[in-house]
Amino acid sequence: MTLRVDDRDGIAVLTLENAEAMNSFDPDLLREMRGLVTDLLESPDVHGLVLTGSGRAFSAGADVGGFREANEAGTTTDFILAATEHLHPMLWDLHGSHKPFVAAANGVAAGGGLGLALAADARVGSSAARFAAGYFGIGASPDGGSTWFLPRLIGFQRTKRFFLDNEVMDAEAALGCGLLDEVVPAEELVDRAVALCRRWTDWAPHSVESTKRLLEASHHNDLVTQLDLERGLIAAAGGTADFREGVAAFLEKRKPAFSKR
Repeated sequence: MTLRVDDRDGIAVLTLENAEAMNSFDPDLLREMRGLVTDLLESPDVHGLVLTGSGRAFSAGADVGGFREANEAGTTTDFILAATEHLHPMLWDLHGSHKPFVAAANGVAAGGGLGLALAADARVGSSAARFAAGYFGIGASPDGGSTWFLPRLIGFQRTKRFFLDNEVMDAEAALGCGLLDEVVPAEELVDRAVALCRRWTDWAPHSVESTKRLLEASHHNDLVTQLDLERGLIAAAGGTADFREGVAAFLEKRKPAFSKR
């Protein structure tokens, strides 16, 4: 499987290019992809990341043919552990990065591919976007962070139905329940995702990183703890050059020129 990276003036567009196999992956591909994602997130020349697929799939997740071979060899558990050894840390890195991450869902996102879409800060889809867990159909249980991400996006009960019905959710339903943020024509999909990602890179890195951290923490913090965290982070912002620039720009009625990282 080929992983293609295109530079859109500081926004890296990572495309999964194995359309015939619906951009499915195996442990070796995930190892390669994880290394590439790490390089992109650490590069000072990359300010945001867009992930999309080729053909009719965003990503179908793990290669079911690989599961069959592992079943025949008696190595299924090792196969799954090897895949998640790379998929799960990559999802954490993507979701936790201060760099905006947008998924451009061109088609089916299933299994671990669903997790890749859910880990993003936003999801833009074409009318061909479809979202499926798919685990129940092969006698498995969910992975890829889907049981953590999805309830936070669409609610606990809607998520339970999604899994237990082994549902395939189309773009209209995904937009209606909040899984998708926007639906755009297929020919505009990547451009729209890049534009959204670029808009978010215009803010100060501290603002983006701290807000993402605060929103994640709000799920388990009580109000007092959350207020303390907010206090510490906004106080830290006050010591940055970006804060000084933002205040000056506001008073001078001009657009601020924040740093990039």
